[in-house]
Parts: sequence; C-alpha cells; structure tokens
Amino acid sequence: VQLQASGGGLVQAGGSLRLSCAASGSFFSINAMGWYRQAPGKQRELVATITSRGSTNYADSVKGRFTISRDNAKNTVYLQMNSLKPEDTAVYYCNAELETVVFGTKSYWGQGTLVTVSS
Repeated sequence: VQLQASGGGLVQAGGSLRLSCAASGSFFSINAMGWYRQAPGKQRELVATITSRGSTNYADSVKGRFTISRDNAKNTVYLQMNSLKPEDTAVYYCNAELETVVFGTKSYWGQGTLVTVSS
C-alpha cells in the first residue's frame, strides 16, 4: 500500500495551492483520510480530516481557508488551500486508514509535500 502526495510548492501570501494524495495497492476500502503538517521545529499537527461519508473536521487555524475533499472512485484526498499565510509553511502529510488484505485496519502516511508561503 502506498500514499502518493503531490501539489506542494512555493506561493506568495494570499495565494492558493491544491494538494492531492492517492492511495494504491491491496486494500478493500478506505475509512478516514486526512492531512497533517509539520513546520520546522514543531510537532506534526492535524490540518483536516474527512470520513468515508464525507464528514469533515478542520484545525481552527485553517477553518474558512482550507477545504478537504475526497474522490472515492480515485482513492484520492485533496486539500484546497486558499488565502495562504506564511505560517502555513510546512511539510504536509496525508494519512489514510485502510482496510487491508494482510494487516486488517491500518493507518498509512504519505511521503510529505513541502508548502512554502512567502510574505
């Protein structure tokens, strides 16, 4: 099983980016999916999550600016980031809880994609 994240980059404050993360490999289904981020010198923190039914949860710091969504047919989760701020600069990691063939229910992480917001 692999989670492949993409879409990071350098953007000016006030700009937008869209992150994508696709799951591939041997699994029956995907439960919750989410995005986390880790800024230099800080702990990894939750950004947003979405359940298999589409219920969402956001960190207070991104509410109203970020939108998480998923395409179950493509096994992909997205994070639309608008009105970006320098404090959003971090490595963004996707996470998914999968029902796998070998391990049962297991959480997987993507490799991380760097988002840099310049002031």
